[in-house]
Amino acid sequence: MRVVMIGTGYVGLVSGACFADFGHHVTCIDTNADKIEKLNQGEIPIFEPGLDELVQNNAAAGRLTFTTDARKVVGEADVVFIAVGTPTRRGSGHADLTYVYAVAEELAPLLKDYTVIVTKSTVPVGTGDEVEAILRKHAPRAQFDVASNPEFLREGAAISDFKRPDRVVVGTESDRATDVLKMLYRPLFLNETPIVVTRRRTAELIKYAANAFLAVKIGFINEIANLCEEVGADVQQVARGIGLDKRIGGKFLHAGPGYGGSCFPKDTLALSKTARDYGSPMTIVDTVVLSNDRRKKSMVERIAKACGGSVEGKTIAVLGLTFKPNTDDMRESPSLAIVPGLQKLGATVRAYDPEGMDEARAMLKKVAFCNDAYDCMTGAHAAVIVTEWDQFRALDLGQVAKLLKDRVFIDLRNIYRKEEVAGTGLHYHSIGRPA
Repeated sequence: MRVVMIGTGYVGLVSGACFADFGHHVTCIDTNADKIEKLNQGEIPIFEPGLDELVQNNAAAGRLTFTTDARKVVGEADVVFIAVGTPTRRGSGHADLTYVYAVAEELAPLLKDYTVIVTKSTVPVGTGDEVEAILRKHAPRAQFDVASNPEFLREGAAISDFKRPDRVVVGTESDRATDVLKMLYRPLFLNETPIVVTRRRTAELIKYAANAFLAVKIGFINEIANLCEEVGADVQQVARGIGLDKRIGGKFLHAGPGYGGSCFPKDTLALSKTARDYGSPMTIVDTVVLSNDRRKKSMVERIAKACGGSVEGKTIAVLGLTFKPNTDDMRESPSLAIVPGLQKLGATVRAYDPEGMDEARAMLKKVAFCNDAYDCMTGAHAAVIVTEWDQFRALDLGQVAKLLKDRVFIDLRNIYRKEEVAGTGLHYHSIGRPA
């Protein structure tokens, strides 16, 4: 099949490369000429394990191309995906659909034969209706259907998630569009991946409901972690004890400094705003949003307490800046609250992240960025693990104790066991576990 992917951000680039790997002919379009030029030269603008090789292999095979000119390819496409950004609109909580609607207007005069237009971007309920209205207005004679096909890609595991998904959700108002999308996903269908076919509005809501529910799980276990510290319980054992219940499941029950990234913060706000607009407020989601904001800010107080009650005049080594490992994504990362918070209390911050340093330099000021974890900790009074990168899981703790002036080691991801740290001379602090 001939596929056009409009938008070469995280979702568009990963999806386009994976569709090409399925054997489809994919053209990725972006208005950023510099990005397209680099992609044509094999330069990948984001860090995602395995993506560079996937793009290069399919480009070399002639199945994956990149261009700025939609006029050359849209008219010949069977399926056109809209995969542009839908950031939170400042001050309202609504998803900003400016780019989505602009793409719809651009597409309309380019349509020729029957085409399925698919919103891959995360959009509020009813967006597909508006996209269809725009297309009908500007191309009243065109033959097309508008569908919703939300993505469920985890950063750091996106290729695996695309090729071996829990499910594929297809929302359409047309049997013909359903058949086209089933053919597009035929390699997954042959592997017995569940294809959930719904009406378009239902598919749009599924994405928001899924992300909001996962955010609720994270917010819940973080508040349980607080209670564990007060009563002398261990949050990791609590999480295991409840996670083994098949009705609950163990995923997203890892206590930490709060969720971040491109999805959960944006999508919970958008779902909450949509619910209020329809007169059906979601108080659980509202509470989780507030709880998560407080969680990130409270990490600064936690670090200060571990340092004897104050970080004024002290140097703090921050290990990990991205919102999760295996990505360079800094969006809504807990580090964006923690680092400025420490600086406000008078601390000097040194930092290291395996992939996020370039992004972090534009977002965090007056930070000394270091070459590796040990360089970061040299001369610091305390070290804080903010992101659970694999290379932080096997630090030489004896060497860490020698590098840190006050030997304070704060593990906000619980990647070490207390017995591992015992005897190293470090003053170890973790989340939701007895002191």
